[in-house]
Amino acid sequence: MSEPIRHDDARTIGVAIAIPPPFGPELQRCRDALGDPMADAIPPHVTLLPPTEVRVDEMPVITKHLSSVAANSDPFEIHLRGAATFRPVSPVVFVALARGISDCEQMASAVRTGPLTVDLHFPYHPHITVAHNLEDKVLDRAFAELADYEAAFPVTAFGLYEHRVDGYWVERQSFPLGSAASSARRAPRSALSRGRSGRDHAV
Repeated sequence: MSEPIRHDDARTIGVAIAIPPPFGPELQRCRDALGDPMADAIPPHVTLLPPTEVRVDEMPVITKHLSSVAANSDPFEIHLRGAATFRPVSPVVFVALARGISDCEQMASAVRTGPLTVDLHFPYHPHITVAHNLEDKVLDRAFAELADYEAAFPVTAFGLYEHRVDGYWVERQSFPLGSAASSARRAPRSALSRGRSGRDHAV
């Protein structure tokens, strides 16, 4: 059995793909407008490694591992389309991936090896949370408002995040993917689709 980690010797980390502007700020504003108290603390992202407690002295090995995973991963595109939910299993509404699912699955599997081998509580399903642990009527509203959401962007890196004592998640290091230099020149495209009334959805 492993020795317990003392609090002052540990930190909680996560690995995720950040959602770039303008889409990340849009989705963050949406989460804030819904009254989700975690809107400011958790930037919009696709999780590759869920919150995991590690020893501080393990960080050099972990960053070396993540550098290797990134170097052996090719850039790809994520296409977001519409809303979905984990209810009734979990009170979550999220923006769904229409493209990039298998790429995220492969990258997440590679991240969760070696020093970051962890057991997942649920099967891995890449998504972007926009509402969590809110009243059912608010979750219904989030689902309706994001039903026609659509955006696409290239993924050229993932980040190592740390959970601070104030509850905020902050990126500590970015890991460019293998051939990210050429992919980075591709600009994000698309934005909010328009509703039936012709107005942009509130996000």
